Amino acid sequence: MKRYCLSVSGEFACFTRPEMKVERVSYDIITPSAARALFEAILWKPAIRWHVRRIEVLKPIRWINLRRNEVGAVISTRNVQQAMTVGEGDLALYVEDERQQRAGLFLRDVAYRVHADLELCNAEKPQKYHEMFERRAAKGQWVNQPYLGCREFAADVRLASDAAELAPAIHESRDLGWMLHDLDFAQASSPQPRFFRAQMNSGVIEVPSFDHAEVAQ
Repeated sequence: MKRYCLSVSGEFACFTRPEMKVERVSYDIITPSAARALFEAILWKPAIRWHVRRIEVLKPIRWINLRRNEVGAVISTRNVQQAMTVGEGDLALYVEDERQQRAGLFLRDVAYRVHADLELCNAEKPQKYHEMFERRAAKGQWVNQPYLGCREFAADVRLASDAAELAPAIHESRDLGWMLHDLDFAQASSPQPRFFRAQMNSGVIEVPSFDHAEVAQ
């Protein structure tokens, strides 16, 4: 495995707590699963596994209350299957009929440094993948737009390679409580969330391995 570091920033972010059923309320910082998605936005292949190891918080944790319009429905899977069988069908979703207004407690003006290991499963030429990721990250290229929890909150992502230019983490320590680590896809029909007790020490959160004893359902 080889470790990489990304500097991440954005105007807004929302890493939604799963226990909040109606309103969106963010965790205090980026979750490991959201950090993993940033790396996968730059490079992902079936042979690649990203393991987030450390999160550094570079700016004070700030909050903002926003009220947004959202769509409260999705296109029916049954309608899609019928349209595929028949060859035609009404698959439109009428926003005016499904619009919902929801309040949210989001993060604002965020900046992180996230460290992750690149694991290659059955890859014959690992150097090829290393060079591919480094080239894309250095040029600001990605497969899909990196985002901070919600797709409308775009993230500015770059490869953090020059240690002399890296900003220090904030001088703050706190218990962040139980935080979502990632989803366990061992049972593909119903992925199970797994959590860990997040501790921020001088702005740094050490993320345990997914199979560590500290990670629980």
